[in-house]
Order: sequence, then C-alpha cells, then structure tokens
Amino acid sequence: MIVKSENQINILREGGRRLSTVLHQVIKKVAHGVSARELDALALKLITDFGDTPSFLNYTPKGAERPYPATLCVSINDEIVHGIPNEKEKILKEGDIVSLDIGLWHEGICVDMAVTVPVGEISEENKKLIETTKKSLEIGIDECRIGNKINDIGCAIEKFVKPLKYGIVEDLGGHGVGAKVHETPYIANFCVKEDSPKIVEGMVLALEPMLNLGSKHVVLDDDGYTFKTSDGKNSAHFEHTVLVTEGGPEIITAFNY
Repeated sequence: MIVKSENQINILREGGRRLSTVLHQVIKKVAHGVSARELDALALKLITDFGDTPSFLNYTPKGAERPYPATLCVSINDEIVHGIPNEKEKILKEGDIVSLDIGLWHEGICVDMAVTVPVGEISEENKKLIETTKKSLEIGIDECRIGNKINDIGCAIEKFVKPLKYGIVEDLGGHGVGAKVHETPYIANFCVKEDSPKIVEGMVLALEPMLNLGSKHVVLDDDGYTFKTSDGKNSAHFEHTVLVTEGGPEIITAFNY
C-alpha cells in the first residue's frame, strides 16, 4: 500500500498504536503453564474491545486450503511462523521461546507485527537468537528509505547475520501491507540478485526476519499453516509495520508506552 493522504496516515498510526497495545498485553500473559488458546482468546477480546477486526482470523492466504482459524499466530521453539493456537493443546513451558504474530483492521487499513519472547528463564543460546533476530529487523528497517531498493533490506540483513552463522529463512519473508493483509512487494531477508522495486514515499511495508539456530530450511506441518525448522532447532521471528517518509522510516507498530 502507498498512503497519500493525512487521513490515511492517521488511521495507519492509530491502528499501529492499537495493535502494539494489544500485543503488549498478550506478552504480559506469557508464562509457564499458559496455553496458546488462552493467548489467542485474549488477543481476540482486546482487538474487538477496540472496535477493530482481527486480520488473520478467517483469512485465506495464497496457497492455503482453508482459512486461518485464529486471531494470533503462536509459534513455539522450532515452529517458525503461523503456529495455530486453538486446534491442538499447546501449553507454554519454562525455557520455551514463542513467536507471537498478530494483525488487525482499523478503519479499512491493516497493520501487522510480531515478537519472539522467552517463557521464564531461557538458555543463553536462545537469548542470543532472539537478540540477533530483533537487531536484524532494526537493520532492515533502517534501509526503508526513499531511493533505496527493496533488495537493499535483505542484503543488509544478510550482511549482518551471515557471520553469526544463523540460518536465514528464505522460503518466507516480509511484504507490503495496508489495503490487504499481504501485498506486493515481497521482501526477502537475504540478498536477491534480481532487480527490485524502488522504495518510495508513502510505502507501507511489513518487515519480518526469521532466523534459525541451525538450517535455513523449513517444513510445513500437516495443519497446512505451521512452518517448522527442518532440523528441529529453534527459530525466532520479529515484525513491524513501517511507513516510508521523507524523514526516514517510521515504525507504525512501535511499542509506545
């Protein structure tokens, strides 16, 4: 999406503020013994209390055989993204890491974000994975400047991550967002040789690097949505909705408290 009017930008900002508020409250409930189903129910309640609509619930992305059945994606440990929270019993336990991915519609504009958080005390290896993935998102966001190209985002992320020996997921990436849940351009998290679109003022982009402790390769679970690491090692995932402005990238879904 390319926003052009001040009204669109205000709606976008308010949607981002609401979504980050919702996710902040969900994160506070993450603890040993809590079920993914409980987190999903809380996310749905908070979004609807705002008068907004979950963007994932009943959404059918390209290639899927059925609509997504939940408000929140809850992906634990080796689950990279799109973990379904409310079909199988998924209980968080001490030492887990969990990706929480969420989106909403506010006055016709969609925003999207994700974080990976610890469940209690986690290993140093998992701490480093989370920190590195979060930093890679920050590095990608810094490339969202007028005159750059979309590929500059992935090249910057790969340059940072490659020496650290993490697997950069290549089968999944970021995307445009705003008028739809998923829009062009596709945003790879690694350096792509092909030419790519220029970044222009008003672009709304959802950047979401995914890093694995081991292999970059993924497998799709039988549920048709949950992507897992091929070697069973843990993965982390962060995402923000970003508006390209004349003054640089604006993080629409930033935590502002």
